[in-house]
Amino acid sequence: MLGKPVPDLSLPATGQPFEFSALRGKPLVLYFYPKDSTPGCTTEAQQFRDLYPQFRRSGCRVFGVSRDSVKSHENFKAKLNLPFELVSDPDEVACAAFGVIKMKNMYGKKVRGIERSTFVLDADGVLRREWRGVKVPGHAQEVLDFVKEL
Repeated sequence: MLGKPVPDLSLPATGQPFEFSALRGKPLVLYFYPKDSTPGCTTEAQQFRDLYPQFRRSGCRVFGVSRDSVKSHENFKAKLNLPFELVSDPDEVACAAFGVIKMKNMYGKKVRGIERSTFVLDADGVLRREWRGVKVPGHAQEVLDFVKEL
């Protein structure tokens, strides 16, 4: 998928519905995370929040994506004062398009869930970089550094 346009998707989100076609013209960061209000996901959202002004100065928009409901996203967004929108993907449409659903170990049990992953699309909607199996510390800064090079 790297170097190719991403499929046009339309999904519910906090704020307006999320549509790739309506977001063309500026670079875009799409980060997939397992679940609202969990420790790692909270830390990751806070790091993107804290760097958000720099993403905007670089002309880039940021969106978080998980399988949680819009209502759950609205609560998570309000609790953390997130300046960017969260996309709800309960039917795993975006998850499937980006191949982020994996079998994971949770407390010794196999569960199906989102592998923490981030994707950067250029202004034309072409996938320029991906990170899979993301470790949260320092990740948002690494993404920002890449965006600044676009």
